Amino acid sequence: MTTIAPARNDWTREEIAALFDLPFTELVFRAAEVHRAHHKPNTVQRSTLLSIKTGGCPEDCGYCSQSAHNDSGLKATKLMEVQQVLQSAAQAKDMGSTRFCMGAAFRNPKPRDMPALTEMVRQVKAMGLETCMTAGMLTGEQAAQLADAGLDYYNHNIDTGPEYYERVATTRSLGDRLLTLEHVRAAGINVCCGGIVGMGETREDRVGFVHVLATMEVHPESVPVNALVPVKGTPLGDMLADTPMAQIDEIEFVRTVAAARITMPESMVRLSAGRESMSASTQALCFMAGANSIFSGEQLLTAPNAGDDSDDALFARLGLEAMAAPGANAAACASLPAEAAE
Repeated sequence: MTTIAPARNDWTREEIAALFDLPFTELVFRAAEVHRAHHKPNTVQRSTLLSIKTGGCPEDCGYCSQSAHNDSGLKATKLMEVQQVLQSAAQAKDMGSTRFCMGAAFRNPKPRDMPALTEMVRQVKAMGLETCMTAGMLTGEQAAQLADAGLDYYNHNIDTGPEYYERVATTRSLGDRLLTLEHVRAAGINVCCGGIVGMGETREDRVGFVHVLATMEVHPESVPVNALVPVKGTPLGDMLADTPMAQIDEIEFVRTVAAARITMPESMVRLSAGRESMSASTQALCFMAGANSIFSGEQLLTAPNAGDDSDDALFARLGLEAMAAPGANAAACASLPAEAAE
């Protein structure tokens, strides 16, 4: 009889470092065991991400093509009209996505932006899709407005570990990020929070990144793990172009996914940016290690993505099933064998 250990919030950095140091096959095996205890195996959620307001962001994130500080050549746009967003959401639903994520390149939304943002949430949710939004830092009042509109998830990544954070961004602190997450949690919205690996950080920095997430009072319900897509004209993109060995290798990326799965067993762990350059074998290892969510479509916010046809082919090769509808993950967990739930 299998006993499922409850999720822990008291992980030490030493324990997480020990996970990263395990022999690779042992680490993936342990992550797969945890995954199967908490989630339906071979089922992956497909989500779609739409940039509803692109470029012109005043933050100085070193990885981001949308920062006004970076010379990426990206042209800033205004906030999209609600009807345009709904058209994209309908297309995403037709292609099998069950969660629709809307990203706006704001440091924080202005009061004038909130009516449009809440209306987008309200109408996308009415289409039967899970809703997710990322629009920078929020006040408690703004989080409450989005919650009243029915927002299911708010994404606000911590980006990296505490020690490496100032190498990535200086216009806002890790504490600023965590404060927004507090507002989101207090409003009753699920938290989507992860970060980016392959930005020149060390394994110790990746341990710190996982540790921050795994020791939150409530784990993020969704944990996106991004591999940096180097963009010319951004500080990190230019740095990695000169020193490509600083980028994370694929085995280390899988280790990060596995560590996230073991330490946050009930969370959805999502393969996000960088997947378009990963081999099918690497993605398969990530699914073995507990990843159970991906972004589908040809593009993320500004970076290219694998595309629906490519994902259809990959799912067929691996025998994966797309999660059918919002709430399917909870239903799948409820249908696990009785002995696995004791």
